[in-house]
Amino acid sequence: MAKISVVINTLNEEKNVKRAIESVGWAEEVLVCDMYSEDRTVEIAKKLGATVVFHKKTGYVEPARNFAISKTTGDWILILDADEEIPESLANHLQEITDKMAQINFVEIPRKNIIFNQWMKASLWWPDYNIRFFKRGAVRWLDEIHRPPKTEGVGLKFDAQEKYAIFHHHYESISQFLERSSRYTEIQAKDLVKNGYKFIWSDLITKPMGEFLSRFFANRGFEDGLHGLALSLLQAFSFLIMYLRVWELEKFPQKEIDFKYMKEIRKKQGYEIDYWFKNANLPKNPFKRFFQKAKNKLIQ
Repeated sequence: MAKISVVINTLNEEKNVKRAIESVGWAEEVLVCDMYSEDRTVEIAKKLGATVVFHKKTGYVEPARNFAISKTTGDWILILDADEEIPESLANHLQEITDKMAQINFVEIPRKNIIFNQWMKASLWWPDYNIRFFKRGAVRWLDEIHRPPKTEGVGLKFDAQEKYAIFHHHYESISQFLERSSRYTEIQAKDLVKNGYKFIWSDLITKPMGEFLSRFFANRGFEDGLHGLALSLLQAFSFLIMYLRVWELEKFPQKEIDFKYMKEIRKKQGYEIDYWFKNANLPKNPFKRFFQKAKNKLIQ
């Protein structure tokens, strides 16, 4: 039977790491790769029987993942974030893969994102496939933030069903979203500059708006109600901050604002918003339904 190693990368995760480790108690090896936490993360991990190794702080997890994988001994590797957990149904399915599907090299697993106490089922939050389970040597992460890993061999994609999903206890507060956004956008802005992007003032309008329209309308964030609206706006705000950070990296050069062009942008985006209101198959106004029902009750 193939040996499965679990890798959990941590930095000040005393609140989450116990849940993550306990959810993979069935694995032959659990390795926690810690970035010198200042809380009880390491103490808790060791108490639960995990092997602990250390990696310097990098601001994001990808470089530390490759290092952690190199320290494991399993035939198969499962990557888990500290704020995630593996339900029993998924654990059983993963173990079946190693026993019955020798031709498979890596697996794309859906992820159930729970944000502000709600499972997000639209707006690109579901099924949110991630390559997290693979044979040793078949997957390697790039040293860039939020980039998919390089893969070799034959992959398998699980069905988008809750029983096959990693449970991700994502943002629990607005403050947490803003803190992570501040950290991520700084790194992403540097990547934009590194790849040759030059700041354009109009991107402060078009990029956030494009992100909002994509999240809320094209990817049906409205199906998640107020949660979908809030997160679409927060994602758009992150885009605004990211492009402002590029401006900052360029030492805040003065730019003339072309108001004639701004008017054209407003007009174009007005058309886009009208298009989505007409074509996105939006649900009917819930207040209208409520008052109609109330009216019917009164008539009766």
